[in-house]
Amino acid sequence: MTRTESEETPVRRAVCPGSFDPITNGHLDIISRASRLYDEVYVAVMINKSKQGLFTVEERIDLIHQVTAEYGNVRVEAFHGLLVDFCKQRDIPAIVKGLRAVSDFDYELQMAQMNNGLSGVETLFVPTNPTYSFLSSSLVKEVAAWGGDVSHLVPPVVLQALRERLSRS
Repeated sequence: MTRTESEETPVRRAVCPGSFDPITNGHLDIISRASRLYDEVYVAVMINKSKQGLFTVEERIDLIHQVTAEYGNVRVEAFHGLLVDFCKQRDIPAIVKGLRAVSDFDYELQMAQMNNGLSGVETLFVPTNPTYSFLSSSLVKEVAAWGGDVSHLVPPVVLQALRERLSRS
């Protein structure tokens, strides 16, 4: 059977969720890899009203837009609530998560099984590039706050934003 012009190839969508406060080179590595595997990749910036971030959600979205602009197929949106609801609303069948260590796997596996049980959304685990296996936004903020060099851990625009924000503190 041959494909006719009226038959459309479905758009392959995935989401990379997180707080991204701020986005790091580790996050960017996972988003970049997902963008090569999927037609559309949503970066879902989690809104947690009980947590005070270093950057506002709007600032994080702006930074992510800037550092992912070259990919062309990445959309950035905020979300509050269940990730599976975000996925349902946008017809996203897959969540892409980076795994840094075995300790990540225990928690992420539980989340993946819960998400699949709630909605049928699949989770794909991508092993983190060993260069970033220790990296987290929390560590970046802590090192930067004490004046440490994080220039190799975040994109230049994020480094600039971090320096500006921390100089005001």
